[in-house]
Amino acid sequence: MSLPKNPVVIIPARLAATRLPRKVLANIHGEPMIVHVWRRAVESGIGPVIVACADPEIAVAVEAVGGQAVMTDPSHLSGSDRIFEALSKIDAAGTFDAVVNVQGDLPTIDPSVIGAVFAPLASESVDMATLAFEITNTEEATNPNVVKAVVSVAPGKGVGRALYFTRVTAPGGKGPLYHHVGLYAYRRAALEHFVSLPSGVLEKREKLEQLRALEAGMRIDVALVDTVPPGVDTPADLDQACAMLEPKDRP
Repeated sequence: MSLPKNPVVIIPARLAATRLPRKVLANIHGEPMIVHVWRRAVESGIGPVIVACADPEIAVAVEAVGGQAVMTDPSHLSGSDRIFEALSKIDAAGTFDAVVNVQGDLPTIDPSVIGAVFAPLASESVDMATLAFEITNTEEATNPNVVKAVVSVAPGKGVGRALYFTRVTAPGGKGPLYHHVGLYAYRRAALEHFVSLPSGVLEKREKLEQLRALEAGMRIDVALVDTVPPGVDTPADLDQACAMLEPKDRP
């Protein structure tokens, strides 16, 4: 088994946000948040990094530090649609054979975590890959805002097949529960197929886009990680990210 030979990392980004508008341009120690995310993606070493922008201001910020930005339709409803449009624009010939989708509001993410979501594509039967970590907080187990990945993981293994994703506490019985993390890696053909699919019945019910893939018979594998920093959704989250990224040489 071997990984796709020519992957690309694409970061979808837009200024519209319900709780923290324009957050991707929020200043973190002199640089916009999207630039911090771009740097972490570059450090992952997976492949070229592209920012798929819904707004010209984001493109200006990324290009100012030497990054590559692509303008996309601001009306896209999902990051998957945005990254597919960007991929089609930059690579109409189909050179890139896999895509890693990194959220634009994770400025403190460890580059190794980005690498972890790409690793399950080494199995040719896997269409998509994503991440999860074990829930240790009781409140998370019952919180409907915490999406649970129902994963079949063999003892001692770090990757398993996703059977379902849900907002309720699942599965039942004794054993770990897993908190889903919304980073994805796709084979190119799988991404193209996924964005062509109509919304699924369970997708609409749970309001979880990844269920569209499972309902259509696509295979999603989940890599287990220790933890992933929370996304920036509120001013308090932004303050936390600033603290985590405080320059070490500052007195």
